[in-house]
Amino acid sequence: MPAVPASATPPPLRQWTTDVVAPAARLDYWVGAICEAFLEMDCSSREAPMFDGALVSLPVETLSVNQVRASTQDVYRTPSGIARSQQLPFYLIGQAESAWHVRQDGQVAYLRPGDVVLVDSARPYELHFPDGVNCVSLQLPRVWVGQWLAQAEARGPRVAWRDQGWGQSLGALAVQLARDPTSAQALSPSLLSNHLGALLGAALEPSQPPTPSAVRSLHVRLCALLRARIDQPGVSAEALAKEAGVSVRTLHRAFAAQGHTFAGTLRKMRLERAGELLRRPQLAHVAVAEIGRRCGFADASHFARAFQRAMGASPAQWQRGG
Repeated sequence: MPAVPASATPPPLRQWTTDVVAPAARLDYWVGAICEAFLEMDCSSREAPMFDGALVSLPVETLSVNQVRASTQDVYRTPSGIARSQQLPFYLIGQAESAWHVRQDGQVAYLRPGDVVLVDSARPYELHFPDGVNCVSLQLPRVWVGQWLAQAEARGPRVAWRDQGWGQSLGALAVQLARDPTSAQALSPSLLSNHLGALLGAALEPSQPPTPSAVRSLHVRLCALLRARIDQPGVSAEALAKEAGVSVRTLHRAFAAQGHTFAGTLRKMRLERAGELLRRPQLAHVAVAEIGRRCGFADASHFARAFQRAMGASPAQWQRGG
């Protein structure tokens, strides 16, 4: 799994907190903060006299990971707010700890912690948090969503349930980011973007029962192509899909149909190859870092950590037969 290079400078976090203003001004400050961080919206709260809120925003390529922690509130995306907005992204929202509900296009979705919902900011909606907010709100550009969903502009709130299909994985990712948005930096931006897109498509638009032979054949072909390139750092789903003559969405669905992901398969192949090379007597003189490099790990420390987690032994111990 590619890591963010140690030399790379992490993107800057943007932060807002009501602690910087007097209690009487906090709700007004909060409305300004969510409009600046997201887009034009109105907000009310029955706890206005003692409102408390904090917002952290982390850019990830064209996406944005936003952690919101605040008092109970009701958020409204209105026609006038839409008219004032320059951008009309989608938002994928999930709460980590309490129930809430969404209303859009005359439909209401009641959500539990771990459920996630996709809402379209081009149409009015309401977000109601009766027990406070501890959520992640992932800002997704319309073009990006269109790359992963065939029916990107379907009406109503679109829910991925935490206990159904790939909604389990998508919900777990949302809860993780709600609790620690900086954990997004554990993956390279492109890998996180692809992983999120693949889960989004699989959870919201599950494919029809595939023709087993055709899907297995494509999966086998993709694995063969991937296996031939695991020594190359930065192998991407886009490049592999182009070589296979399929769309990125089709590639990810082929892995999903077998219960795997592109990123997980690549990581497993690289570590298995590394384990094989470390045990070859003729390579006993080759440094561990060089073995990692030959298996696509550009960073030696990341290789050592990933190998230890997967194999239960360090690369050096494995090389000695321990």
